[in-house]
Amino acid sequence: MQINSPQMQVPSTLNSDFWKYWTGQTISNLGSSITLFALPLLVYKLTGSALNLGITTAAEFLPYLLFGLLLGAWTDRVERKRMMILTDLARALVIALIPLIAKFGALTVWWIYGIGFIHSTLTICFESGQFAAIPALVNQDDLVTANGHIQASYSAASVIGPLLAGALVAVMPISGLMTFDAGSFLISALTLGLIKKSFNASSSTNGEKKSIGHDVIEGLRYVIKHPVLRNISLMMALVNFVATTTGAQLVLFAKERLQANDTQVSLLFSAGSIGIVVLALAAGPLRKHFPFSKVALSALMLDGLLTIVLAFMHWYWLALVCWALISGVGTLFNINTASLRQAIVPNHMLGRIMSIARVLAWSASPLGSLLGGLAIELTKNVVLVYAVIGLLTFLIPLIFSFTALGHAEQYLLQKQEERAKAITLS
Repeated sequence: MQINSPQMQVPSTLNSDFWKYWTGQTISNLGSSITLFALPLLVYKLTGSALNLGITTAAEFLPYLLFGLLLGAWTDRVERKRMMILTDLARALVIALIPLIAKFGALTVWWIYGIGFIHSTLTICFESGQFAAIPALVNQDDLVTANGHIQASYSAASVIGPLLAGALVAVMPISGLMTFDAGSFLISALTLGLIKKSFNASSSTNGEKKSIGHDVIEGLRYVIKHPVLRNISLMMALVNFVATTTGAQLVLFAKERLQANDTQVSLLFSAGSIGIVVLALAAGPLRKHFPFSKVALSALMLDGLLTIVLAFMHWYWLALVCWALISGVGTLFNINTASLRQAIVPNHMLGRIMSIARVLAWSASPLGSLLGGLAIELTKNVVLVYAVIGLLTFLIPLIFSFTALGHAEQYLLQKQEERAKAITLS
C-alpha cells in the first residue's frame, strides 16, 4: 500500500496526478451523462408513467439510505485508489447489462430498477473515495478551484453527452447508448491506475483498528455535533425531499408541458450542463469575494425562484435557459458545501463523513421522488407540483440562513487556526 509521508506537503498547484484524475473522470462523466439522459427517456417510453419515473429515481437513492453509512466508513479503512478502480470495473459490467438484456428483448422497467439500485450502491463507494482523493491531490487553498475545475469539466462533458445521445438515438436503440457509459468506466479505471499518489493520508492507517460500527458512530457524532455540517445535512434533507421530483420528472415535464421531441429533450439536459459549467467556473471567484453563506444560500434560494418560473413556462426555448440557470445555481451551492466539508473534516474521516452527509441529506429523497410522481399522477398537473416545489425550495434556505449556516466562515476560520496551531506545536 502506498502511503504519503507525514513530511510531504501537498503541492500548491494542480499537478500532473490531478490532471490524470481530471481526465479520467471527465471521460467517465461523458458516458454517465449519456445514461443520465437515456435512462429516464427509456423508462418514459416503456411506461409513460410519472410514478415509474419516480420509482426509478427512488431506486437510485435508496442504497444511500440503506448502505451509505457502512460503505462510507468502509472506504476509510481500505486503499481508496484500488477500491475506486475495482468499483469502476464493476460499474462497467453492471451498466452493460441494460443493452445486453435489451438485445434479447427481455428489458422491462423492473430490470432498470434493479440495475439502478446496484449501480448506485457501487457509486457510493466510488464517490466516498473520490471526495477524499481531491484533498490528497491539491492543498486546501486550491480546493474550491480544483472542485470548480472538476465540476466544470464534468459538466462540459455533460453538454456533449446528451447532444451526442440525441443524435445517436435516431440511428440506434436508446438502450444501446449505455454501452458508451460502460466503456467510459473502463477508461476511468485506467487513468486512476496511472496516478502515483495515494488517496489515503498516513493517519488513516495508523493507530488502533476499530470496528466499522465504531467508525460510523464516530462520524455521525462528528456531523451531528458540528453546527455547520449538521445544518447543511438537515437543510438538504428537506430540500431534496421536495426538489428531487424536479429532476426525476424532467423528461415528463418536457414531453407534456413543452411538447418536446427526443432531440429537444436532449438539448434540455445539455442546457442544464451548460449552466453548470458557467457557474462552476465562477465558484472560485465568487467564493473569494463573498462569504460562503451569501454564495451558497442565495444560490439555493434562486434555485427555488427559477423553478417557479419554469413551472409556468410553456415556451421551449425560454425553458431551456431557465433550466440552465436552475442547474447552475444548484451546482454552485454543491461546490461550496463540498469544499467547506473538505476544509473542515480531518482526512482520515473524509470518506465516512461524505457518505454520512449524503445519507442524511438524501434520506428523504426516495420518499420525495415517489410522492412527487404520485402527486403528478393524481393531480394530472405537473405545473402545480413544480410551482409548489419551487416555493418550498426558496423558503427552506431562507429559514436556515438564521442558523449556523448564516455565518459558516467563523467555523472555517476556527479550523484554520487549529491547524496552524498544530503545525506550530509540531
